[in-house]
Amino acid sequence: MKRMALAVGVVVLVFAVSLWAQTTAPKPDPEITKFEVFLGHWTYAAEYKASPLGPASKVTGELSGRKILGGFFIENQSTEKGAMGETRAIEIVGYDPANKAFFSNEYHDDGNMFTGAYVFNGNTVTYSGKFIVGGKPYMAKFTMIIAADSMSFVGKGEISTDGNSWAPWLGAKYAKVLKPAPKK
Repeated sequence: MKRMALAVGVVVLVFAVSLWAQTTAPKPDPEITKFEVFLGHWTYAAEYKASPLGPASKVTGELSGRKILGGFFIENQSTEKGAMGETRAIEIVGYDPANKAFFSNEYHDDGNMFTGAYVFNGNTVTYSGKFIVGGKPYMAKFTMIIAADSMSFVGKGEISTDGNSWAPWLGAKYAKVLKPAPKK
């Protein structure tokens, strides 16, 4: 009888701990929902200005955003095509509630890396960060104005080598695609 009571007690304890763990699981900070405007599939056309990174050029691209890791992070994957060929990138965006800031880490298939932060102010989203191309550090700012229906946005970017003087770098127009692109 004592063994049966002990076994029932253990089962109840295991069930209670399991239930407690499920109800106290961490949840993403509600601020991450601001970034949901970028979820889904997008196409874009951009024009790069002549800069230390190369000559002026026009490109087209696709961008897909989705929630990952329980909704704590957003993953953006992009493919861009232009006169210099095709490049691919992946970006991971998260929200740091302690510092009340969005952070971003982006990696390109040519070895370039970007690190930065996003700031939301109404329908305007500003990215500022640092990146390395060919072993040289640069700084970038990119301002996006999101349309009222959240189905498009325009962006303008600037580049700097010293953080003091900024030069126009790129302009882009993005459009949300309601149907996902076919899988390759």
